[in-house]
Amino acid sequence: MKCDFCDTKATVFLTQLVEGQMKKVSLCENCAKERGVTDPTGFSLADLLLGGIGSATDPLAASPEGGGGHKACPACGFTLEDLRRVRRFGCAECYTAFGEEIAPMLRGMHKGASHVGKVPEGLMALQFKHQRLQDLRSRLEQAVASENYEEAAGIRDEILTLTQS
Repeated sequence: MKCDFCDTKATVFLTQLVEGQMKKVSLCENCAKERGVTDPTGFSLADLLLGGIGSATDPLAASPEGGGGHKACPACGFTLEDLRRVRRFGCAECYTAFGEEIAPMLRGMHKGASHVGKVPEGLMALQFKHQRLQDLRSRLEQAVASENYEEAAGIRDEILTLTQS
């Protein structure tokens, strides 16, 4: 089995239940040491899955020179140091205030820094059916207005078929 981070042979295998779901991580010896897995004081698998929080690659890890720790959210006063300590935001404005600091972490966790969304499986078919019904009703009105009753009857039957399925 290969390491989830560097594709070398994994020698450390971790399993943890997080909110009722089993999370598994496979690591090589070097990646395990880098992420503090071999540290006897403990670590959080959830933090590891979120991109190595607490490791040298963590964008929120406190810098040795202490720079940037005084940056604060203008809405709630939450500081960058608070974010580093509790790993949660104080309000919705914090996302904007700390955008530069969290951007590398988001890129590591997701495909990009902005959400483009997905359409649930059945919703697309439902949306298509709804649009088709609107088009058919519009055509029905036009057929009746132009006194084309044969076409109107065919459209009516199509609408009935569509609404019954």
